[in-house]
Amino acid sequence: MPEGDTVWQAARRLRVALAGHALVRSDLRVPKLATTDLSGRTVLDVAPRGKHLLMRVEGGLTLHSHLRMDGAWKVYAAGERWRGGPGHQIRAVLETGERSAVGYRLPVLELLRTAGEEAVVGHLGPDLLGPDWDPDEAVRRLTRDPDRPLGSALLDQRNLAGVGNVFMTELCFLARATPWTPVSGVRSPERLVGAAKRLLEANRERPERTTTSAAVRARSRDRLYVYGRAGRPCPVCGAVVQVAEETHGQVGRARPTYWCPRCQRGPAPGRS
Repeated sequence: MPEGDTVWQAARRLRVALAGHALVRSDLRVPKLATTDLSGRTVLDVAPRGKHLLMRVEGGLTLHSHLRMDGAWKVYAAGERWRGGPGHQIRAVLETGERSAVGYRLPVLELLRTAGEEAVVGHLGPDLLGPDWDPDEAVRRLTRDPDRPLGSALLDQRNLAGVGNVFMTELCFLARATPWTPVSGVRSPERLVGAAKRLLEANRERPERTTTSAAVRARSRDRLYVYGRAGRPCPVCGAVVQVAEETHGQVGRARPTYWCPRCQRGPAPGRS
């Protein structure tokens, strides 16, 4: 599931493969870009911004993509077989003489002026993995609606950019609050924001996402506290982890939300 750490890793792979090289092939398979050809242009940079990817190319253009739930960029060596999915799921192909970058199931793919990138990312809050990180501003944004459920506030990219459903669930566990607890019920928003920063920074270099402490991993080898553990024991207290399908005020499909009824205090879904 793409979150801030996943997008950061994707940007790094694309940057290593493409930056500084001219494109010899460009195939953008979405209707509005079907006649667009970036061949001959040099890729200047690939930058992550929250969950957005900004591929800047020569001529003042940016190819903007968003992975959402299922999208992915894969990088292949010249002549290597593409294995990211069936051909009908490919939305973008960018090739240099040595590498191919293939975008699968990209729900957002658009070309814009680099000078106008703020139109698509300007609404985002401080980026947990970006140069604009400002913990005080992140706390201010997170707490500006004290009655809002914590899970919804953490998922809102206008508050702090880069938290997806996995990190939201795990951060609520670390705060010892259910995702339906009002933001005002969190004892230390500053500590929570700090934990978010530490988790994403630690995981941007890891092949397998990890949020648990070394002590928990030594005892049980569990890498996540509650996410994906419905019906299984909490690695901290042993209570059965619960799950609910919730939207948390977000537009789009419901997301599975996990919590430990013993470790986490506060409302449960359907109860106040």
